[in-house]
Amino acid sequence: MSRVEKVWRLLPQNPDTAHRLAGSLRVSPVVAQLLLNRGVSEPDHARRFLDGSLSGLHAPGDLPDVPGAADRLFRAIAEKRRICVYGDYDVDGVTGTAILVTLLTKLGAAVEFHVPHRLSEGYGLNAPRLRELAASGVSVVVSVDCGIASIEEAEEARAAGLELIITDHHEMRTDAAGVPILPPAACLVHPRLPGSTYPFGELSGAGVALKLAWEVARRASGGAKTSPELREFLLDAVGLAALGLVADVVPLHDENRLLVKHGLARIAEKPTIGLRALLDAAMGRPEAGKERKPVTAEDVGFRLGPRLNAAGRLQCARMVVDLLTTTNTGKAQQIAAYLEDLNGQRQTLERKITQQAKDIIDAGGLASAPGLVVWSPEWNEGHQGVVGIVASRLVETYGRPALVIATRTDEDIAVGSGRSVSGFPLHLALKACEAHLVGHGGHAAAAGFKLRPANIPALRDAFAAYAAAHFHTDGPPPPRVTLDAEVPLSAVTWGLLRDIDKLEPYGAQNPRPKFLAAGLRAESLRTMGSGEVQKHLSFRAVQGDTSFRAVAWNMADRMEELLAANGECCLAFTPKVNDFRGQRSLELQVIDVKVGKSVQLG
Repeated sequence: MSRVEKVWRLLPQNPDTAHRLAGSLRVSPVVAQLLLNRGVSEPDHARRFLDGSLSGLHAPGDLPDVPGAADRLFRAIAEKRRICVYGDYDVDGVTGTAILVTLLTKLGAAVEFHVPHRLSEGYGLNAPRLRELAASGVSVVVSVDCGIASIEEAEEARAAGLELIITDHHEMRTDAAGVPILPPAACLVHPRLPGSTYPFGELSGAGVALKLAWEVARRASGGAKTSPELREFLLDAVGLAALGLVADVVPLHDENRLLVKHGLARIAEKPTIGLRALLDAAMGRPEAGKERKPVTAEDVGFRLGPRLNAAGRLQCARMVVDLLTTTNTGKAQQIAAYLEDLNGQRQTLERKITQQAKDIIDAGGLASAPGLVVWSPEWNEGHQGVVGIVASRLVETYGRPALVIATRTDEDIAVGSGRSVSGFPLHLALKACEAHLVGHGGHAAAAGFKLRPANIPALRDAFAAYAAAHFHTDGPPPPRVTLDAEVPLSAVTWGLLRDIDKLEPYGAQNPRPKFLAAGLRAESLRTMGSGEVQKHLSFRAVQGDTSFRAVAWNMADRMEELLAANGECCLAFTPKVNDFRGQRSLELQVIDVKVGKSVQLG
């Protein structure tokens, strides 16, 4: 199998500027340099980055149409009209849905919720479902994390007599001149709405839902401050929004950083009944008399998020909203256990389809194509929920934008999902190929689409041609590993870890610091994994008198390469804590490895 070679780039060091910033902030020069590497150079900005409080959030009423949406919800509650919160099936959508459902329930609203089934309804607002809601007596629909591109569906809602409030953060549809086309809804709550002066446009769907809930809670409390009960609700809501923000990979700066930082703290210190059950299932219960370990953004990305997503990928995400809103401990534990089982099924299915997709690419000599499009009659309607993850794995392996299609053999519509590389806006690529599609939506990094199976070869050719023209070559430039500094292994200490953890929470545009160590020797190499699946690599990284255990996830295929070089290598790594059975030790989490005593930097 072909593997894309990554280029390592070492960020420039600014010792004088770092020392000045360190003196102003009273932090170590290491922290100051890391802030500079992330574009944070002004002391005031740096203090907000490191120590920001929830008081730094922008006022909810400044978000476009939030005041109007809050007014309409209050009237609906007072008039005893039935309200349906209509959310997306991913983590961002279900957490935002849970926020609004919980608040409206507390306020005595006649509220219900709907989360579409991925296979039968697809993403976003669904016209037949909206008509069914209207026929059942619902008069107000509040969307969460969807709807801004649902022009025709909004028209159907209006025709059915529904009062539609759209809350979303996704890209808007545009006309041929690039002018946004907005759905005809009663209210449009979106941080980047045309004409908006809102100072931060990168909120996720759950973040937008939180802002609307915050404004409703303020009004229910009769002033700018909320009542004690609703204040506790809002703190819980910040925790839910943090899950959606991290899972949706939005940039973790400004408001997003504040929400994730305080939301994760709330989840660890005072989780709701549903989140406590989820934490126990995914991370284990804390020992008697001991506090739960801090919950990190990585825990959300690799443990909590996949379990919350598993229901929407394989079945229906409605159970996740039930988990996040229930007040029954037994019910929460039952749902959490079921999600654990579904996530195991998802992992097995994902591994199977990923390997099949790689086999198709390698057998067809497609690894060097500027853009990858793969499909198989074996990937049917039951596999739609994992094709996006498979597309991500292909991007990681081949360094190219990838579309993966499930060809639903019993229907005339195939469903696909894509993931992209830096500098290649996927939603624009699909727009350029829309002559071959039934529909599409998404953003620069990820998108979904539908098409007729007969059009798949034409889409493949059009997508590859668009990618080739975009990159002006046969494919994209090789992916980069951006490194914060070169350090000797002797500098990897508990003090260094305490310093760099001041930058938590990590995420998009604030990655965990990565370091370069050269002139190493890899000893005691072995593969590891679960059962027969040995896809990870473990070894001792030795430099002079210093050595650390190093773990390279999904890099078992690098073992022969290291053995052939007698273990001589350079590592791109981040230091991590291994807490095993109460024994804490420092180890290196390998990001990439290159054989030889030195490495050529790009």
